[in-house]
Amino acid sequence: MTDLPDSIEATETLLAGAGYVSSRALATVVFLSLKLGRPLFLEGEAGVGKTEIAKALAAGLDRRLIRLQCYEGLDAASAVYEWNFPAQMVAIRTAEATAAADRQALTEELFSDRFLIRRPLLEAMSPQDGGAPVLLIDELDRTDEPFEAFLLEALSDFQVTIPELGTITAPEPPIVILTSNRTREVHDALKRRCLYHWVDYPSFEREMAVLQSRAPEAREELSRQVVAFVQQLRAEDLFKKPGVAETIDWAKCLVALDHVELSPAVIADTLGALLKYQDDIQKLQGSEARRILDESKAALEPV
Repeated sequence: MTDLPDSIEATETLLAGAGYVSSRALATVVFLSLKLGRPLFLEGEAGVGKTEIAKALAAGLDRRLIRLQCYEGLDAASAVYEWNFPAQMVAIRTAEATAAADRQALTEELFSDRFLIRRPLLEAMSPQDGGAPVLLIDELDRTDEPFEAFLLEALSDFQVTIPELGTITAPEPPIVILTSNRTREVHDALKRRCLYHWVDYPSFEREMAVLQSRAPEAREELSRQVVAFVQQLRAEDLFKKPGVAETIDWAKCLVALDHVELSPAVIADTLGALLKYQDDIQKLQGSEARRILDESKAALEPV
């Protein structure tokens, strides 16, 4: 287990050591979240690296990462715990076969830790080897308001209640990071419980640093062309703008194909690594790809 960083600079170093190139503003809010023990709410477009922040933080601190992937219809029971009903039925059949008469003892055994399946929230509030884990509550905007209300209560006291076992309180509060792609607004009450940061698309320099860290096999000139093209592409009217993850994937594809520079033909052949919707790909057919490529090359400053 690594000690928590004692400064903003140490936080930047910790994230960089785990492969995440952060801005000063992001490192500041991460440091404050750790220092104050407050949940961190990260909002931004899909693909800008919100989830990667939690992964880098867990890796840098040598803590366990526990991820709750949110989805429509997620309820408190699914996020906290469930009972292992098949195993309970086997235990009941076994007790019946052996003519066990102590029904009270059987009931207590059936609803004991032995048959409890811990879901992410309960797991994050259970004792951990190596210190409190990093709890990632990913894509919270996919859930509904009742789950938000439950989550607000759970994160306020860092405890959950299981009717058969009682209230379970975290011996040490987890490091909580919530993310949202802003497909809908998350309630203000939950946001007020957290520190907030909007994760934007990176600048050219920071995206270059990310690409060099994640795809070091790409030559510098190719990386510059890739980042410049992607940055120019984000200014276009697209259904889904490419994120940093797509930049990395595209660069790796170009390297795998032994391309050393971009051309309209190369772009046309590999657009599926960069754009994920046919309407967006269709917009870049013909002269559009050449236009964007020319504009991106013109924007490049001399090395």
